[in-house]
Amino acid sequence: MPDVRLASPQGKWILLTTVLGSSMALLDSTVVNVALPRIGRDLGASLAALQWTVNAYMVTLAGLILLGGSLGDHYGRRKIFVLGVVWFAAASLLCGLALNPAMLIAARALQGIGGALLTPGSLALIQASFHPDDRSQAVGLWSGFGGIGAAVGPFLGGWLVTGPGWRWVFLLNVPLALLCVPVALRHVPESADGGRHARFDALGAALGALALALLTYALIEAREGSLAVTLSAVAGLAAAVAFVQVERHRPDPMLPPDIFASRQFTAVNLVTLCVYAAFGGFFFLVALQLQVVTGYSPLAAGTALLPTTALMLLFSARSGALADRTGPRLPLTVGPLLCAAAMLLMLRVGPHASYLTDVLPALLVMGAGMVTLVAPLTATVLASVDTTRAGLASGVNNAAARAAGLIAVAALPVLAGMGPEAYRMPTAFDTAFRRAMPMCAGVLVLGAALAFALVRRPAPECRHPECRTHGCVTAPPLEGRGQP
Repeated sequence: MPDVRLASPQGKWILLTTVLGSSMALLDSTVVNVALPRIGRDLGASLAALQWTVNAYMVTLAGLILLGGSLGDHYGRRKIFVLGVVWFAAASLLCGLALNPAMLIAARALQGIGGALLTPGSLALIQASFHPDDRSQAVGLWSGFGGIGAAVGPFLGGWLVTGPGWRWVFLLNVPLALLCVPVALRHVPESADGGRHARFDALGAALGALALALLTYALIEAREGSLAVTLSAVAGLAAAVAFVQVERHRPDPMLPPDIFASRQFTAVNLVTLCVYAAFGGFFFLVALQLQVVTGYSPLAAGTALLPTTALMLLFSARSGALADRTGPRLPLTVGPLLCAAAMLLMLRVGPHASYLTDVLPALLVMGAGMVTLVAPLTATVLASVDTTRAGLASGVNNAAARAAGLIAVAALPVLAGMGPEAYRMPTAFDTAFRRAMPMCAGVLVLGAALAFALVRRPAPECRHPECRTHGCVTAPPLEGRGQP
């Protein structure tokens, strides 16, 4: 049984290690969007290349995050966590040194692999190291500090882009890793469950990532209408079918199909797909709209987005407690509707928009909607399956959210009629943005309808989330894989 106490020096070192590691991935998920216009200008990138700058990372992260957690359980959580931190930092260095869009996109894909190793590992280290009496408090501190990192991310990204340059958005990860790795090796105990994962579903992980990559390519390049796009779409669908077949027949699948036997679990993941598809498209386009059309600097655009993550950081725990009393159906219905209203309010944000009267009201409503739905969504996912599968359920939900976001970033510009150079032309981008926001709102309304029709109150004895505080806007929080 783990016996490290939170108040001990070793306990503080463990907490510092996990916060540093998870902060690398959280910061990266919130700062890159702010840097996209400068990246495009400096590297001569098209809109499609900017979409890939976001999605190359998401493809490998979403496709491999379940495998990353299993590797840590088997080979050692500290070992895989440290490998993930080093890998992430090395890929970040390549991002910062990129000479052209192709090099940046490839480095971002490598970065996603590192993220898939360190993201589940940070929480797993806490669960495997701390005494049971201190684990809940340790998880609370970890998620709180991580939420602060996510909230500061857009501001920090804007400051870096405006000052030292966009390359420092990625290079910042290198000193964080240089601090994190020695502390982990010296102060964090190793732990593993070698008997639990004798085999790994590498084929399933590869097929899942391949399907996402091919479908993403087909969506991003759909405006070309070429034979390559058609072949990519067909190959992506074939890879998705092959993934399902592999998971159905493997003795130890990465994604056991029987987990979807729970109607509640399936329903909540459908709501997740709708909600995070809208969020992914929204945050990708809003960071561009504020800079390309409204004329904000990267620093101003990053600062403008702070209210959304700040509200989540301050009130997500209270929202979860309220949902415990009311049941998840109401917040999972009202939350998406509030976010849909916020996206319609964003139609007021155009040339010369006022921050106080146009931008801020929309972002406050957006933050209120996210506060309302994110914590109850996580709680409902965990309550939908057996306690021993809570970690798997959380990982599936997290991966589904990231996959939905990357598909939205790929598809929304095409659906809104954005050309390859739209982000260089304020009028054209503004027109497409005004088409895109109602589309995002419509997807959120669909999510609300699904929640109202399908989500029910879970049993009172079900498991509750350990991550009560949350500030990341790209995916719901990961939860532990059960008692180590």
